[in-house]
Amino acid sequence: MALFKSLFGDDDVAQDEYYDDETPSQQSGRHNNVVSIHQAKQEKRLSQISLYEPRLYADVRQIATQLLDGRAVIVNFMQMDNDNAKRVVDFLNGATFAIDGGIKRIGKEIFLCTPKNYEVSGSLSDMKMDSGNLPN
Repeated sequence: MALFKSLFGDDDVAQDEYYDDETPSQQSGRHNNVVSIHQAKQEKRLSQISLYEPRLYADVRQIATQLLDGRAVIVNFMQMDNDNAKRVVDFLNGATFAIDGGIKRIGKEIFLCTPKNYEVSGSLSDMKMDSGNLPN
């Protein structure tokens, strides 16, 4: 009979039970060791800057994909005519705006496009840029 009481509970046996006295608010102060897989992949991935010299307007899709993947992109327009280069710059302005990034001219025909968490610091010396070339 004692075995039956110990298996199915008895008031005398209940004294040996353990209860955690911490409230949920006290437990929340502990370190959370749970990390999402997506976050872990981003932390392990190195920051990258991709370089592009587009020749056709269709190349803008590949450049925008790099921005969406969180990579900064340097675009050199020396291989492209001015009309298409202006269209690409307009498209990249919209793409960087959509991801809360930025676009900055760093040379006569060279632009740096960055996603949200990049900061560009410093300044380049004034370069003589023809007004007939790409927009600022």
